Formats: sequence, structure tokens, C-alpha cells
Amino acid sequence: MQNFADQCLDMARSMLGHNLHAINADGTIEPTEGEYSRSNESGHAALAIGEFHRATGETQFENYDLVDLAARCITAQAFTEEENENGLGYAALGLLSFSPAKERNTVWERLLDPTRECLDKRLLARSDYEDHLQAFNIAKAVSRFSMGLSKKDETGKLIDRYVERAQSFSSAGYLDDGPRTGVGGVFDIYGLLGLVFIRQALQLHGNIHLRERKLPSLRTIAEKYLKLLPDIVRADGLGWNFGRGIGAFGQMHCISLILQSMRDGWISAEKRPQYLEILRRLFQYFFLTYLDQEQGVLVIRDGERDTQERHTTRMSNFDGARYLCQWSRLARAIGGSMEAKAPPARSMGRWVIFDKSNKKEQGLFIYQHPESNLHVQIPLIGGGRLGTSDNLPFPHCPGVFDWPVNRYLPILLPELRISGKNVVPAYYGKRCVTGMGMRRSFYFRYEQPEFITNEEEILSGLGSVKVAWTFCGNRITSEFAFTVKQQLTCERMRYVLAIGAPHSEKHVPLTFTLGGEGLGCSVEHDDFHAAWQETEVVSAEPDYRTYWGKLHYIQTLERDHPLIMRPGQVYRLKIAFSPEITLMDS
Repeated sequence: MQNFADQCLDMARSMLGHNLHAINADGTIEPTEGEYSRSNESGHAALAIGEFHRATGETQFENYDLVDLAARCITAQAFTEEENENGLGYAALGLLSFSPAKERNTVWERLLDPTRECLDKRLLARSDYEDHLQAFNIAKAVSRFSMGLSKKDETGKLIDRYVERAQSFSSAGYLDDGPRTGVGGVFDIYGLLGLVFIRQALQLHGNIHLRERKLPSLRTIAEKYLKLLPDIVRADGLGWNFGRGIGAFGQMHCISLILQSMRDGWISAEKRPQYLEILRRLFQYFFLTYLDQEQGVLVIRDGERDTQERHTTRMSNFDGARYLCQWSRLARAIGGSMEAKAPPARSMGRWVIFDKSNKKEQGLFIYQHPESNLHVQIPLIGGGRLGTSDNLPFPHCPGVFDWPVNRYLPILLPELRISGKNVVPAYYGKRCVTGMGMRRSFYFRYEQPEFITNEEEILSGLGSVKVAWTFCGNRITSEFAFTVKQQLTCERMRYVLAIGAPHSEKHVPLTFTLGGEGLGCSVEHDDFHAAWQETEVVSAEPDYRTYWGKLHYIQTLERDHPLIMRPGQVYRLKIAFSPEITLMDS
């Protein structure tokens, strides 16, 4: 692991070298051209500097005084007027990275008395959160106690509360990062982010005994995500690819979880080669897809790809440097070599339950067919009412089945406009089942007893829908059966295909892309009597980028005039695909 550790540290130096100049004299962060700074960026920069210090022991970087820069960033974050648990949590761990005792903490010594007083108050004040923001409360509690600003340690209580809520909001014990209103059940990468951040905070806690007591409860959650990784990481190294905040972060959070788990002994010796191979693939994808090899910086948006608005280029680069320093330090602690051998991939269909109750069922269906390179994920989860396509239940497979960032389109799903609202078979299900069918096929089926809109509003008493996905080799069949409980008017029905491609320059060799035969789409049954509209060419439009590459074409199957839907009649739409998947050359 030594070579891996050295490589990570070299990349971190490069990222810091291209971004430390953006720290202003008052500790705020200068944005890159065309972007706006965010109020939490100073905290992210402080933790990146702190992690670099932990990994190297250095307080000087080229012509920069790292202690002074960290003190400036922490000061700026402490005096940020708006409430920002994210930035304060990062700043707290950034301060703690220089020493768990304020008498020996060189950054604390640089802080002025008004800053110390303000920081003390900000670390003490906290709101009670039911999502990943609670992880930043935990970081604040760790810092306050470890620095001797409080004799009472709230860390254990906050971690217990975090774990208890994870278990109460999810029958399977995954982390629901959604609001308690609406359909809920936002099981995405932010649950993993919170878990990784809490583990990092615990490592800095001044009381090693408390850390050892709390690790088993965190392990119960971490192991659930660890068991997902062998099935969701693609052969080319693409990691988590559904829900909010993916792209580069979908790689980084997964890498951190594996390395933290190896360090803590949560991955058994017999499983270690398999996870080392997964780690190698995740890192290679991250390195070749998001790192500018000439400049040595993290690129999350350019002319071909984009990411969610809250992820600025500066913040992402500081986070990238922080993670690379963390990986370097963890790799040295783990030791050994990176030699690994994963078991051969096999055809499989698997339904992972995130939550199951009498109100709703949510989870993730995973299908892979190594012979055709087909590897898809269908998330049946809430979206937190953000209005994007990231969490919709269609086969997620970047390069093959793509979707745009920061906007909503009914990708591979029929959308019915009823009474001015858009109804989609998404966000929740009932009676979710999976199994093997004829000719070694796999099926995934679910029902929705009530219609739900794309704003995650349940429309009681209007109708229901049954959904069935069938996978056989590289052939995918989707069927949607709508039934209404009273006579309704469907004002419009549309179904959208988005045709994209990986980044033309920044991609791993042999990454997945569509071949000349395309998706092989065919409409097998259509009770809506819709028609394919003229293909939209969107290659030049910036609003049609993905996390990985560019969308080029939008194809819409649409019925643009009213349809009277009568109770007792089933309205079906059945569409099949036989995508030709090729491996893109370097």
C-alpha cells in the first residue's frame, strides 16, 4: 500500500498547490471563474489543510504558512453569519487535526480572543438534525471536548441518537437522509458521507476509550454499505451512481469507507482481496475521470459534464485533497500490498431492501450480465423533493442509460399529466418482489396503490400502477399498468430517452458506452397511442450534461392530446431494450 499512499499524497500536494492561493486574507475563499463562493467553503479548506498536516507533519507548504491559513479559514467560518453546520463541522475537525489539546495546538494559538470566544459559542450551539447534518454536530462535540472547551462530552449521546434514528427510520438499518414529511426514504450517498465523517471525527477524539465503545454501533451500519459495494461497483470502476451528489463524490466516499473499514478490521482476511480489487477500480475511475492530469486539479464541471450546484470547484478540490491525504494515511496504517484478485463476475439480480413498512417499501434492484457488460441499478427511493432525475427508478448505467444533472425528465418512465400534476411510478412501492423467471431471466416488480407526483405528493383516491422490469441477458423489458379509481383525463403522457456518452477525453480505458446499434428500443404495447417526437439534438446545450459526460440526443414518446381514462380499464405501456454495449478505447 506504500506506493498507493505516496501517489495519493503527491496528488494532494498538487491540488493544494493550485487552490491555496484562493484563500483570502480574511479566510474566505475566492471562487473559480463563473462560480459563486459558498459559506461553508472555509471550513472545507481548513479540514483539507488539517488532514495534510496529519499526513505529513508539515506546517509549511511552498510559500504558504499552513497554520496561518488554517487559522484564517477557521476564523472566517466562525464568523459566518448564517447558520452552517456543514462548514462548522469541517472547521472543527480542521482545528482538531493540529492537536487534540489546545495547549499544544498551534492553530488555536494563532486565533485571536474574539475568534476563540465566537468559536466556543458556535461549537456549543447546535440544532437537532435527523439527517447527515447530525454528523457535523458530532464533529463539533468531539472538538469542543477534546480541546478542553467543555468538561461534558456529548459525543456518545449524539452518536447513539444518530444510530437509533437510522434504525427507526429504516427497517433494514440504512441511513435515510430525507425529510420526515412527504414520502421520505432518501437512501443515497449522503448517508455514506455522514458515516465516513463521523468515523473521521471519532479518530480525532481525545478519549480513545469512548472511540472504542462507539465503533461497534457504527460498524453495524457500515457493514450494510460494505456489502453493497461488490454488487454496485461496475467492471470499469464506476461506483455509487444514483441519488444526489454523486460523480466524483460517488467514488470518494466509497474509497474512504473501504479504507476506514480495513483499518478498523471490519473486512475479514478472506474478503480483503476482493475489496482491494474494488478499491483499485474505484480509484482508477476517480483518477482518470475527474483528475486533470496536466494541471493536477479535480474537475467536476466542464463543457461536457456538470454536478449539483452546492458542489463548487473550490470546495471539491479541497475535499479531494482532504480525502487523498486521508487515504494516504490510512493506506500506511493498513500496510501490505495492493495485490488483489476478485471472484469472477456472474449474472445476478438482487433486490436490496432499505425500508419496508405497511406504508411503503424502498430499496435498490441490481442486475448485471457480464457477457453483455450490462450492469444497472434501479433505485426505488425518495428524492427529497429536489426535482431531479438522479433518484428515479430506471436502469442507471452511465454511458448506456444516461440522465441530466440538476433537472427533471421522466427518463425511461411514463409521466401522466392529470389535473395539472405530473404522475410518475417512482419514489415508493408496495409488494416489491424479485426472482428468477423463464430462461434464467430476472424480474423486479412493484405496485403503487396511490398515484404520486414528481413533487412526491400522494394523490389519494385517483388510481394505482403496477410496474414490472424483466432482464434476460442484455434484453430489458419494462411494463407499466395504470388503473384509475374514477374517470380521469390524462392531459398528456410522455416517456423520455436520453442518449449520451462518457467524457470524450477524461474516462477510463474500456469504460461502458453505446455501440452502433444503440439502445435497441421497441414499443411492444401502448394503450396511450403515443408517437415518437422529432429527436432533440442537445449536444451544444449546457443544461444537458451528466455527472460523467454529455447528453447528445433526447427522444420523447408523447401523447400530446387528452385521453379519457375509465375505471376498470387497464392502460399499459410496454417497452423493451436490447442495448449494444461496447468498451470505449482510451
